[in-house]
Order: sequence, then structure tokens, then C-alpha cells
Amino acid sequence: MNQELLNEAKALRDSWLWLLILGVVLVLGGVAAIATPLLATVGVVSLLGILMIVAGVAQIVSAFHCRGWEGVLLHLLVGILYSVTGFFVLENPGKGAAGLTLLMAAFFLAAGIIRIVVALKERFPGWGWTLLNGAVTVLLGLIIWRQFPESALWVIGLLVGIDLMMSGWAWIMFALVFRKLPVDDDTPTLPSA
Repeated sequence: MNQELLNEAKALRDSWLWLLILGVVLVLGGVAAIATPLLATVGVVSLLGILMIVAGVAQIVSAFHCRGWEGVLLHLLVGILYSVTGFFVLENPGKGAAGLTLLMAAFFLAAGIIRIVVALKERFPGWGWTLLNGAVTVLLGLIIWRQFPESALWVIGLLVGIDLMMSGWAWIMFALVFRKLPVDDDTPTLPSA
């Protein structure tokens, strides 16, 4: 095994408890977001608004430092657009969540249809799984679309919660694998997951 990879594995073995704690915190955060999807939705949308304002201000400041550049006006306008949009999102997170929810529904519908068409057209190995994935994705998009505007209250928080839980479980499993690494330096093998 590559010595550099072995050294990284040993460093992860030494930090397995921190990885486990990270995983547990993410799982608990995911459970909290799933249990209170409205609160999680408002939190995520508000954070997005803050990030848009910060990005907009950074672009505006950057535009003033690049005065000799031909694209400075476009750079400045994009910064203003980011900032104004961020303020609107922060002013009314419910409307921001509604816009994001519609965007997610459209994305799921389009992505699902593309997966279905490609799976049926190409018939590559395992195409049935891609077909099923596409069908589930279209169904998710339809559920969000059909329940709009009510879905704007829960869908973002629920999806963030599911993502946090899955990430947390992945970190927990990762920590447990690296905890089992042998301590002596003579055994250069990683356990299988």
C-alpha cells in the first residue's frame, strides 16, 4: 500500500472519535430538521439570503478594485443583484422558500424525465435502476409541485434533514472503520468497509 495513504489512514484512526462525534451531531441535526421542517426551511433560506448578501458585497467591493477592466460594470451589476436578492430573501423567507421549492420541483421533474429517457434509449447494464431512479425522481417532483404552495413550508427542511442524517451515518461508519485499523506499523492493510 502507498505509504502516504497508510499515513493518512493512521491519522484518521487517531481521530476516529472526532469523526464519530461529527457523525452523531449531523444525525441529530438531521433528526431535528426532519422533526421541525418549517424551522429548518426558514433557517436554510435565511442562511442563503445572508450568503447572497455577503457574495454581493464582495463582488461590489471587487468591482471597485477592478476599475480598469471592461467587465467591471457587469461585475458591479451582478454584485448588486446578489445583494438585493439576498435582502428580499431575508425580508420574506417564506417567499424565498416558495421560489426555491418551485425550482426544486422543476429540477426533479426534468432530471427524472432525462434519466427515464436515457435508460429506455440506451439500455446499458443496470439501466433498470436508472429507470427506477428517474421514476422516483419524477414522482418526488410531482408531489412537491402538486402540494405547492404548502410544500414550500416543509420540503427544503425535510431534504436538508435527510441529507444531514445520511451524511452523519456515513461519518459514523467511516469512524468505525478507521477505529478498527491495526495499531502496529507492520500491518499496512486497511479493513474493508
